[in-house]
Amino acid sequence: MQTDKKIRLLIVDDSALFRNMLVKGVSRDPEIEVVATAVDPFDARDKIVDLEPDVMVCDVVMPKMNGIDFIKRLLPQYPLRVVVVSSVSDAVLDAMNAGAIDFVAKPDLSYGRTTDAFIADLIDKIKIASKSRIPTVKSGGGAARPITAVNPSGSKKLIAIGASTGGTDAIFNVLKYLPPEIPGIVIVQHIPPVFSKMFADRLNGTTPLRVREAQNGDYIEKGLALIAPGDKHMRVKKIGDRLRVEVSEGDKVNGHCPSVDVLFHSVAACCGASSVGVILTGMGEDGARGLLAMRGAGARTIGQDEKSSVVYGMPKAAYEMGAVEKQASLDAIPQAIISAI
Repeated sequence: MQTDKKIRLLIVDDSALFRNMLVKGVSRDPEIEVVATAVDPFDARDKIVDLEPDVMVCDVVMPKMNGIDFIKRLLPQYPLRVVVVSSVSDAVLDAMNAGAIDFVAKPDLSYGRTTDAFIADLIDKIKIASKSRIPTVKSGGGAARPITAVNPSGSKKLIAIGASTGGTDAIFNVLKYLPPEIPGIVIVQHIPPVFSKMFADRLNGTTPLRVREAQNGDYIEKGLALIAPGDKHMRVKKIGDRLRVEVSEGDKVNGHCPSVDVLFHSVAACCGASSVGVILTGMGEDGARGLLAMRGAGARTIGQDEKSSVVYGMPKAAYEMGAVEKQASLDAIPQAIISAI
């Protein structure tokens, strides 16, 4: 990859004030070049054809056509890496499902979200998106695959999953094919606070499992998936013959809170061979060392393959480290989990 080539960026937002703030903010980074701005999806479409940007930053709420419908109509004709900006709303999850690679929450002082933090986060997401696999359009018409029953005498008591960029869609595509009698699941997805609860609520209504944002002291149960809050680490502890999660504030680990490594290391320590670890799409190395610790303790471990990953960073680091026992495509991971159990 040429390191001197700038990322060609198109910014789409109907607010002139917000557009100008975005241009000024991201242009501070020498690796990004804003090649154009657009006031609505129709304006953006023409500029995409003319300028062929690498990444598009797109608002969700716009006149003439909202950002979600725009992404759905755009990607089949012009595959493009999209980062969505939005106020605190579960509409971002619809945008991710439509094919956006990532999202950034707009500045909101009520959540401690400053403009500087927003711009720094946006620059980071633009750079990650520029290195991501261009998403393929989902057909949405396929029939659900049959759910295989879980062997009730299986020795595995816990499934731990970690993901980052592209992970919201990947996690959904794993959980929706797992049966309700599956052992308890703990999940770390790199996601901002507030959005983690929205994500859990969405999964709770769209998968066969019970899914909720974890609270300190929650016990792990069959058919229950607990998602770490977006600003707290989650660990698993053994209490007698039961497993419980501890949710707490803490410093970032590998640049993240929650951290996949924090979760995986705790699972290795308390569950060992009675657990299954899964590492999905994401940038960086978070989770690789924790998954290695799990495998060393006797756990079965699964990593998403390169072809199906939006970003083959975390699974690659884990694979190259020897942490991954079985590598599989996203479509094959649900059955790989069931087989491991």
